[in-house]
Amino acid sequence: MNIIETHDVTKRFGSHTALNRLSLSIRQGSIFGLLGPNGAGKTTLIRILTCINVADSGSVLFQGHPITPADVARIGYLPEERGLYKKMKVSEQVIYFARLRGMEKKDAEKSLRAWFEKFQIESWWDRRVEELSKGMQQKVQFISTVVHRPDFLIFDEPFSGFDPINAEQLKQEIRELKRDGSTIILSTHNMASVEEICDDIALINHGELLLNGAVGTVRRQFRQNKFRISVEGAFDTSTPLPDWARIISTDSDKHATTLVLQLSDDHGANDLLRLFIEQYRIADFGEILPSMNDVFIQAVQSNSQKHQQS
Repeated sequence: MNIIETHDVTKRFGSHTALNRLSLSIRQGSIFGLLGPNGAGKTTLIRILTCINVADSGSVLFQGHPITPADVARIGYLPEERGLYKKMKVSEQVIYFARLRGMEKKDAEKSLRAWFEKFQIESWWDRRVEELSKGMQQKVQFISTVVHRPDFLIFDEPFSGFDPINAEQLKQEIRELKRDGSTIILSTHNMASVEEICDDIALINHGELLLNGAVGTVRRQFRQNKFRISVEGAFDTSTPLPDWARIISTDSDKHATTLVLQLSDDHGANDLLRLFIEQYRIADFGEILPSMNDVFIQAVQSNSQKHQQS
């Protein structure tokens, strides 16, 4: 079941088309990566999903019906632009946000204290927001976004300002939210995080959908027929290879040699294995798929060139 569907959504600001007949769907219970370069239309789409902006044409469905302001109460949104009141105490701030989201004060404080303990920031409960570092403020805003346990969460660049340890903690919390039943949109430029935690992605540029699907499927669309093979012992570099197999790199230790090979389009994994298995004991073998970072760059550059030519 899809929690969100957009059908031919278009949004213009004057002569600028921010979204151009954008159609995509987000599976319930998934982590969905919303990707694109700056100015691609990601923020415009998020604002339409949260009813901040209204599409000029097209439709947005939330669990099968046209989205309404009442549905927004079931959405948690962490915007890229941070919005804490710097002179307020942290506790006053988070309780205020929880109350805005419909929680009773007693329940809100109990839940918030549990979250503060989980993030090991209990000592900041009575401090002023302006005393917090950027990363600490980010933790506070994350907690404020999830405290009411919404069905649908949107995180816009949630790892900004975090060191690797805190970024990893946040990833674990996002995975846990998914396990508890939440659907999550992750809008980020951190492609490594997309590979780690996203189930599906949509890549947009110039307001148009370029790629959409499961992360593994999208990466396979850009496969380059490149493979990694490890053989026990040393590899005889004098061994002639057929013209359809080209060695890109080798790496050896006292136990094994690992090679990266580029194959011509008319040959594949079985051909490579047959070639090596006759002479070597295979220790490891696998196809090297392009990273999401490589996919992002290739798809966006190709699309931008088309726009420049049109």
